[in-house]
Amino acid sequence: MKILVTGASGFVGKNLVAELKNRGYEDLFLYTRENSLEDLQQFLKECEFVFHLAGINRPENEKEFMEGNFEFTSKLLELLKASGNKAPVLITSSTQAEKDNPYGRSKKAGEDLLFDYQKETDAKVYVYRLPNIFGKWSRPNYNTVVATFCHNLARDIDIQINNPDAEFNLCYIDDVLEEFTRALEGNPTFHDDYCIVPVSHNIKLGELAELIKSFRVSRTNLNIANMEDAFTKKLYSTYLSFLPEDQFSYDLKMNIDQRGSFTEFIRTPERGQVSVNVSKPGITKGNHWHHTKNEKFLVVSGKGLIRFRKLDSDEIIEYKVSGEKLQVVDIPIGYTHSIVNVGDNDLVTVMWVNECFDSEKPDTYYLEV
Repeated sequence: MKILVTGASGFVGKNLVAELKNRGYEDLFLYTRENSLEDLQQFLKECEFVFHLAGINRPENEKEFMEGNFEFTSKLLELLKASGNKAPVLITSSTQAEKDNPYGRSKKAGEDLLFDYQKETDAKVYVYRLPNIFGKWSRPNYNTVVATFCHNLARDIDIQINNPDAEFNLCYIDDVLEEFTRALEGNPTFHDDYCIVPVSHNIKLGELAELIKSFRVSRTNLNIANMEDAFTKKLYSTYLSFLPEDQFSYDLKMNIDQRGSFTEFIRTPERGQVSVNVSKPGITKGNHWHHTKNEKFLVVSGKGLIRFRKLDSDEIIEYKVSGEKLQVVDIPIGYTHSIVNVGDNDLVTVMWVNECFDSEKPDTYYLEV
């Protein structure tokens, strides 16, 4: 299928083009401000589907609203009619089309053009009234407040919140792309005469800011947000896309002594914590037991021996572990346990525990195996 994408270099356009290529669509006509009207005319003669994403939402002059959202759409439809091409047309409008402001009026005018075109030609049109869209490649101070907050907070730049209780309806870019793909295949989601993205999220401005702030702080407190929440998961991915390129990495606090080191990596309220333990050759660590706390050990480098003994038994149970064969060893409660480096090099073990360490309730009792 030959597909035309106007506004191909914009936020939604870049994401759409990338996803179309992922799905195997190769005949793409990409129209941007760098193209000529003759290019558009040729594209419209050949295309079999039109994603009309080009538009204006933050112009320097108010009259640009009508020029970008109405006049350009009018020209596109005229050229489409002149070529006799009845390819389906998908246009991105806005929920602002319901409001009486310059941007909303220009979007409503563009919608009306599409509906009139449909009546005149019997071609399929899909008019999407989109809320605020967020995701990678969006522009701060232009596309959405999410982009602005993520960009600024990732750089320790202050953000402005006039009304923390103001509520926003947000769509994630991947959910938009999923819906656009359905439209491309002839199965859009209709709501009356308009099309919608069926997945969206409501959040207050103050809550949005606090959630993004927590992502930045997670580099120091090691807490990972609740990724079971769909919106949090999408927002965190978006935040990471705004990190400065010289700040992708961050240091962890390594607790180092003559035996090796112990470093916490990730903490979660719901899923416990992950740490990395390094033991020097001949070193034994552990020799303690727990009432309720349980762990998983995974040796990723070196050779080790994990030893267990039940509190009321003299029998010692041993498990040989090695980075040459990745094997998880569960550490049951009620067994005192230790791990010994029996190799010639450092023993590196990834350790998961079902609860974050609490110095007031450590649930850890010294007892040699």
